Amino acid sequence: MNIVVGITGGIAAYKAVGVIRSLVLEGHSVQVIATEHALRFVGKPTLEALSRNTVHSDLYEGVSEVRHVAIGQAADLIVIAPTTANTLAKLAAGIADDLLGNTVLATTAPILLAPAMHTEMWQNAATVSNVATLRARGFRFVGPTRGQLTGTDSGVGRMAEPDEIVAAALGIITAREPGEPGLSEPGRDLEGLRILISAGGTREPLDPVRFIGNRSSGRQGVALADAAVSRGAEVTFIGAHLEVEPPRGATIHSVETAEELRVELLALLPETDLVIMAAAVADYRPRTVSEGKIKKDVTGDVLTLELVKNPDILAELAAMKAGHQVVVGFAAETATTEGELLSLGRAKIARKRCDYLVLNRVGWTEGFATEGNTIVVLDHDGHIVIEAEGTKLSVAHSILTAVSTRTPTEIAVEPPGAP
Repeated sequence: MNIVVGITGGIAAYKAVGVIRSLVLEGHSVQVIATEHALRFVGKPTLEALSRNTVHSDLYEGVSEVRHVAIGQAADLIVIAPTTANTLAKLAAGIADDLLGNTVLATTAPILLAPAMHTEMWQNAATVSNVATLRARGFRFVGPTRGQLTGTDSGVGRMAEPDEIVAAALGIITAREPGEPGLSEPGRDLEGLRILISAGGTREPLDPVRFIGNRSSGRQGVALADAAVSRGAEVTFIGAHLEVEPPRGATIHSVETAEELRVELLALLPETDLVIMAAAVADYRPRTVSEGKIKKDVTGDVLTLELVKNPDILAELAAMKAGHQVVVGFAAETATTEGELLSLGRAKIARKRCDYLVLNRVGWTEGFATEGNTIVVLDHDGHIVIEAEGTKLSVAHSILTAVSTRTPTEIAVEPPGAP
């Protein structure tokens, strides 16, 4: 996609750097238009290095190319971050006294605005009226949020974080009408859907100090929640020992062990339409947990642990789900070939009897604690639904699109125990 990122003159302009970087990593062509005031906060060299394109700022550059309209005509999406109070006013009035204003007037692409200003400015009657006008014209908004502002001030008006802005942008890109090319209106195709997502890695204690765990950071699960929230879903998120910030806009639950995760999931299952089990659950736990720290001068050179199997949460959810519900599992495998990965995945979904299974290859340097992911989604019959590669946020959008396109009643899953 050809995405234009407009940057205007607010202190939050430095955050636009993260937006540009993420969109480029997603594989999109990013053209940056920075206003004269924006360049007083962040420099052209940085923006050009990250976007891999020349930064445009002057209305009278490229006149022979009719650049003041050509950029907007070629855009698939325009993101303006930050969008200052002044910019909101100019957009609402249709003022085009700079390159960004001309680009907005010349485009038919969706436009996503990320406002940033002090609380008093955001709540001013003029700004409220301008926002209402722009919303009525089809402009999309992400944020602002409540938080620390410039200086000691705090309140509503803080620009959304780069990952939130990117999630909203990708939500617009991935929301398409069936059979229709291009972008659809609106980008909140999951409104009304209740999604339950687990993420992170459970830990099974050996004593008050040590545990058995895994390398899952929770990044993919958090990305799924962020993507689902940006697309309008009602998200409940269960996190186990996350190494990243939990998702914004979701109801958050925290757990430690596999059994705690099981209890939370089963309790929340009745009020859920779609369950995504992205958490890495410990398969085993110690039979006994020491009340005090295990001392090596007592155990000697060899410590023998007796482990017992944990309940199979995914299979239990699949067995208990109602007819309208969809259960999605994850399988991280150390397969060496694509064929081996698919074979392991098909065997697993046959055992678990879930509706979909997301497969990804993991190892010492891939899968865990990385920004990117490569996945294959299988349906209950073991057929490949999609294959996706990119950042974990991009992959999250692909997964959500795949598992939410068919209604549960169209998924013919045999009951547990069927031959």
